[in-house]
Amino acid sequence: MKKKKNNQEKSRLDDVIKAMRRGNREGQQEVLGPGFHSTNRVHRSKKTYTRKLKHKATDQE
Repeated sequence: MKKKKNNQEKSRLDDVIKAMRRGNREGQQEVLGPGFHSTNRVHRSKKTYTRKLKHKATDQE
């Protein structure tokens, strides 16, 4: 026969998980600064057309 977990054990586990998540979030904010920062960015092709001057070749003659 299986034993059921106590509500106290489950609530302690939930509290531990919440504390770990909060600590992780605070650590990331210290490193990256406030606001949203994506962890995975889409790769931008070098051939992507852009009109900005900093991307145009300046040595055209």
